Amino acid sequence: MSPVARLAGTHYPVAVVGGGQAGLSVSYHLSTRGIGHVVVEADRVGHEWRERRWDSFCLVTPNWQCRLPGFPYQGDDPDGFMVRDEIVRYLQDYVDFFRPPLVEGVPVTGLRRAPGSGRFELATPAGEFTADQVVVATGPYHTPAVPRMAERLPADIEQIHSSRYRNAAQLSAGGVLVVGSGQSGCQIAEDLHLAGRQVHLAVGSAPRVARFYRGRDCVAWLDEMGHYARGIDTFDDASAVRMRVNHYVTGRDGGRDIDLRAFARDGMRLYGRLTGVDGTPGGTAPGGTTVEFADDLKVNLDRADAVAESIKDAIDAHIAARGIQAPEEARYVPVWEPSGHTPGLDLAEAGITSIVWSTGFTRDHRWIEIPAFDGRGYPMHRRGATSVPGLYFLGLPWQYSWGSGRFEAVGRDAEFLAGHIDASRRLADVCGALTGAPDSVAAALPVG
Repeated sequence: MSPVARLAGTHYPVAVVGGGQAGLSVSYHLSTRGIGHVVVEADRVGHEWRERRWDSFCLVTPNWQCRLPGFPYQGDDPDGFMVRDEIVRYLQDYVDFFRPPLVEGVPVTGLRRAPGSGRFELATPAGEFTADQVVVATGPYHTPAVPRMAERLPADIEQIHSSRYRNAAQLSAGGVLVVGSGQSGCQIAEDLHLAGRQVHLAVGSAPRVARFYRGRDCVAWLDEMGHYARGIDTFDDASAVRMRVNHYVTGRDGGRDIDLRAFARDGMRLYGRLTGVDGTPGGTAPGGTTVEFADDLKVNLDRADAVAESIKDAIDAHIAARGIQAPEEARYVPVWEPSGHTPGLDLAEAGITSIVWSTGFTRDHRWIEIPAFDGRGYPMHRRGATSVPGLYFLGLPWQYSWGSGRFEAVGRDAEFLAGHIDASRRLADVCGALTGAPDSVAAALPVG
């Protein structure tokens, strides 16, 4: 009988929804504890990396930070940056390494608590199955987010989300407007720029970080400083920390800074945040279609640089406090400044034929029919454990530390949750034997 056929009508101690790095990590720790479970993946392992990344994509964190449980990076380039296909292979090698109870190609379309029993019911196209405990490891990046103003663009403007961008050749000849300057937006803008395309970039408020400083990758310094191990509960503004945008930098060609000012000096055109579209929806407006920008380009560039320099300040302080021998390095000097504000841009006059929306993703947990979310739809949890007995989340950004959603620390979070699941199971078994009501005690187990 196939793994898919075995799902329908089967009961598992634990169901893990999602077979990416988070789901595989918790499966490893459940397996080492001898806890029966199943991992259900909607597509195939590595799907997000394989299907939602462009051709030149690579990690922005060095390979030595790839630390899946029991399977750290073992290649010959620890300070390098895995490219897309290497990341997919790393995940597949991990599956081959410990052989998780994995079912691929089956999306979980519904999750609810069974009335009376307290068990979880999981719906799939292959049938329904049940579990005592559930780990939702589907990550935070579900639905590509494109602003409604995109509907006002003319039909002859090609529009794609960053998740569908592959390379410059897939886009029509002409200029390209990239909207958003987070990690994806900046790297895609660079990819297009290096391919010789005229790039227009609407710059947002994302910060940046230098790739190298004083003889080492900044990631190595920050790791040594304990930055990546710091828990969310040590911050006064935990909610704000969880919503922070990632710093832009790249691992391309061995790693380097992404300096938008240098791009502008070399011909890329920068603007403030995109704020509107003045045109006829789906058609051609008289006089053309104009996109509008906020007057915040200089502010955004200055703030991004200030963040990068503040990280260098912290590294300097760390070096000085510990008497570390490290080469001195001159600080960054801006190579370009905006000459003024561009309030609008006529797409036709600028020769823009394509727009890449690097505007992120939204969460979609509508399939979870359990009250475990706040008013914004964010899972309410402490270190991944929710107030709903037996329901957990794993792989969320800043679930507990900076690396929670990354190869760097998702394994630590997975180990914590596996321990909590094991303790809950043991407590339920003991109390069930005494009272006949095992589910009544799971909520009493403390988290942390």
